[in-house]
Amino acid sequence: MKSFRQRAAEGLQAGDRFTLSRCFSEAHIQGFATLSRDYNPVHFDAEFAAARRFRAPVSHGLLTASLLTEIGGQIGWLASAMSFQFKQPVYAGDTITCHWVIQALDEQGRATAAISMTNEDGIIVLEGQTSGLVPGPKERAILMRMLAEGDPTNGAAGAGE
Repeated sequence: MKSFRQRAAEGLQAGDRFTLSRCFSEAHIQGFATLSRDYNPVHFDAEFAAARRFRAPVSHGLLTASLLTEIGGQIGWLASAMSFQFKQPVYAGDTITCHWVIQALDEQGRATAAISMTNEDGIIVLEGQTSGLVPGPKERAILMRMLAEGDPTNGAAGAGE
């Protein structure tokens, strides 16, 4: 099976689909808080989370949404806009699957994609859309060279395979 990056190097088109899953741990949530400086108690304090009617502290919405950026990074998508609707909470230990579908792609490489994320029970936790630019011929040639060299700058080489 081809990696996301290999598929991008060969050229993307409307209808292309990408799926990626990840389990977010308490350490991921803490790391995201450190990076983003978002220490909202809903992410760390059980009593505060319960007051918001959650069964436990919840993951940051943008941490969950980072699955979208992981796919975008693998395919060389240069985002110009993103929008999200957070449908259900995500808790530490939940496995989230991101479903990305390129909806439209014009001759200049401008594209839109629909995003849906589900938890391990198949419940939609996030829906969204992104628009941006896909790699053109010049960028695809560079991706091909990078892949031939073992994709040395790709910290997630092999993701999506």
